[in-house]
Amino acid sequence: MAPSRENMKIVVVGGGGTMGSSTALHLIRSGYTPSNVTVLDTYPIPSAQSAGNDLNKIMGIRLRNKVDLQLSLEARDMWRNDELFKPFFHNAGRLDCEGTEKGIVSLRRQYQDLLDAGVGLEESNEWLDDEDAILAKMPLLQRDQIKGWKAIFSKDGGWLAAGKAINAIGEELRKQGVKFGFGGAGSFKQPLFGDDGTTCIGVETMDGTKYHADKVVLATGAWSPALVDLEDQCCSKAWVYAMMQLTPEEAADYKDSPVVYNSDYGFFFEPNEDGVIKVCDEFPGFTRFKQHRPYGADKPKRISVPRSHAKHPSDTYPDASEKSIRRAILTFLPRFQNKELFNRALCWCTDTADAALLVCEHPKWKNFILATGDSGHTFKLLPVIGKHVVELLEGNLADDLAHAWRWRSGGDALKSRRSAPAKDLADMPGWCHDEDSEAKL
Repeated sequence: MAPSRENMKIVVVGGGGTMGSSTALHLIRSGYTPSNVTVLDTYPIPSAQSAGNDLNKIMGIRLRNKVDLQLSLEARDMWRNDELFKPFFHNAGRLDCEGTEKGIVSLRRQYQDLLDAGVGLEESNEWLDDEDAILAKMPLLQRDQIKGWKAIFSKDGGWLAAGKAINAIGEELRKQGVKFGFGGAGSFKQPLFGDDGTTCIGVETMDGTKYHADKVVLATGAWSPALVDLEDQCCSKAWVYAMMQLTPEEAADYKDSPVVYNSDYGFFFEPNEDGVIKVCDEFPGFTRFKQHRPYGADKPKRISVPRSHAKHPSDTYPDASEKSIRRAILTFLPRFQNKELFNRALCWCTDTADAALLVCEHPKWKNFILATGDSGHTFKLLPVIGKHVVELLEGNLADDLAHAWRWRSGGDALKSRRSAPAKDLADMPGWCHDEDSEAKL
């Protein structure tokens, strides 16, 4: 007989990041005993190496498929109304722009999909057919930089104070009495198995600590394929960003500005309360392939292994990224083209071939649950994704979600649904990084 919610012990590995923290929160909200839930991570929540521990992330409704639409709508409702999450949603709007013939065709199709979704998105999304209409929504763009652009303005979009939102979950978990393990005591080494060799009964961490549990959730984001063998379903990739410090007067000009995105250049956010503005370029990502043996593989294999910026703070990004970031600034924010950049960094995510999540029980290891495969679009689901992981734990995940997130070997995760395959950091000049122990991920 399976243990009840009150008695079941669950370990969430990677619980300091997006999917892990959300899972821990929804376990508590679903009635699991807090002292029976253990959150493990290399760093305290919000984990310093989680992609979700960031200044900001984009919020918007997107329609890759019906599952995406459902979860986006669920998340939007919770960002608006849940007391824990709503302080972190900055509903400034989202401006998706394109200026090439191919890009505009894709944007029109995207807009039509929004109109056809049948959930009222025609009321919150507006087609902008020329520069005048775009400048009416974002007057601080420069006309000569947006010549020929079209756009969709989404008034229900904006940005999320990402790291602060995960921190709020952490505070709630501590208040409720959840257990934590960090450092070596929180860094995954291997699953523990029962006498049959296939039923997971806990995990061992790098310092030798053993945590016994009825179920284990591995929610380690970009580190997942380096920790356990996912049979090439996920490929971890890095994207880049840099920040600028504005004066109080400059920041005031951009207050409440929408997020502006263009697939040929990148995107930027309004300044935060400290006047810091983040700029990202747009490209298919960088890999870091190594011969590496994750748990469950019979020998080392070629895997893209992330490098933690938290462990390697002197790491920068390639020369090409500096050029593309500067190009984005020149396009979106030309008045700041001579501003000094700081906090140049890589942000690691992990793509699946079809850009759908990988949320399922491991096919060989009973009670070992995977919650990964973010594909660069999962942070907006922070308030809700954990609810569905709990449904999987309890055996009642909806069929459409279970099918979309199933174990599915094969496919091209290196390219995924992006414009081209990722380039490897080893081939990119200018990437400054220390050469200390390759064992340090």
